[in-house]
This record gives sequence, structure tokens and C-alpha cells, in this order.
Amino acid sequence: MGTATTAFNHGRRKPQQKPVPKGCLAVKVGEADGEQQRFVVPVIWFNHPLFVQLLKEAEDEYGFEQRGTITIPCNVHHFRTIISHIIHQNHNQNSRCFRVWAG
Repeated sequence: MGTATTAFNHGRRKPQQKPVPKGCLAVKVGEADGEQQRFVVPVIWFNHPLFVQLLKEAEDEYGFEQRGTITIPCNVHHFRTIISHIIHQNHNQNSRCFRVWAG
């Protein structure tokens, strides 16, 4: 829910993304023909069963040949719902709460 800052490059505006904090990775979420959004999530989530399922869907859609940011082919609203479940489960286990940066 953050916004990208804008820098000027040879007269054209180029959005600058915030750096990814240590212990986190950026993922792009959204269907190929719809809205896509960038999220920065803790790497520990990559072991959570709900997130693993999302990664399997990405593998089925794109294979292992993706370059750059991992793209998760699901609706942004659905992704936010899954993230809410992960946060809630971690909170109930007295784990520290994670924040998600979107931009």
C-alpha cells in the first residue's frame, strides 16, 4: 500500500521501487490479463503450506524458467486473503507478526 517514488531518467519518468529488506523477497501477484501488484514478503512464508500452494500454481503456469521477480498467478484479492490467514496463524502461535509491503 506504499507508493513508488518517481525519478527522472532522460526526460522520462521511471518509478523507483523501494529496496527489499533483508529476510524478504519481492513477488509479483496477479493474473496475466488482469491487475498485477508487487508485494514484499518474509522468506519464512515460502515454507507455509498456503504459500507453497501458490508457488506450485506459479510453477504449473510458468515452470522454473521465470527470470527476475517470481510471479504468482492469482487474483490480488485472493492473495491478500491468503496473507491474512498466514498472519493470523502466526499470531495465534505467538510468532512475531509480519508486514507486507505492496507497491
